[in-house]
Amino acid sequence: FKIGTIKVDNEKTEDLNPTQLKALITAINASTDIQAANIMRLALFTGMRRGEMFKLKWNDVDFERGFIFIRDPKGGLNQKIPLNEQARAVLESHPRNAENVFVRKEKTDEGSIEYLPFNDIKERVNKIKDAAKLPADFRALHGLRHTYASMLASSGTVDLYTLQKLLTHKSA
Repeated sequence: FKIGTIKVDNEKTEDLNPTQLKALITAINASTDIQAANIMRLALFTGMRRGEMFKLKWNDVDFERGFIFIRDPKGGLNQKIPLNEQARAVLESHPRNAENVFVRKEKTDEGSIEYLPFNDIKERVNKIKDAAKLPADFRALHGLRHTYASMLASSGTVDLYTLQKLLTHKSA
């Protein structure tokens, strides 16, 4: 018994053209959902994965030395990425309600409010994506990771090795 190789069409590129990017930034800025808006901003400005942002704690952000420490990334080894000016501005203005950076409010049985890390934010970021009228198949957070990578690659100032390290990929 032998199973043949499955051919997958991976031609879809998740990237935004300048008009779409401008519409998305306008929708993010108009959003009242600060958690969803800022997680989208951080994805766009750092290329971080959704899970990395969900696990991000305030003590992983070194404002003084200018880096973000990523614990348990997809590749397995902890990583440091630079804290650029745009990401710094997002994080400095973000509410600090809990140990984790991105949190959702939950009401306890006693009626008090508890701040818990996200395990899903798709519905919330999709509201912003829909307000920007982006294609239905554009994955809001992963697509912004691709947009970040595309912008750096096409800038002519970032080589593939640096891009690999910024995205915490094992290979270029």
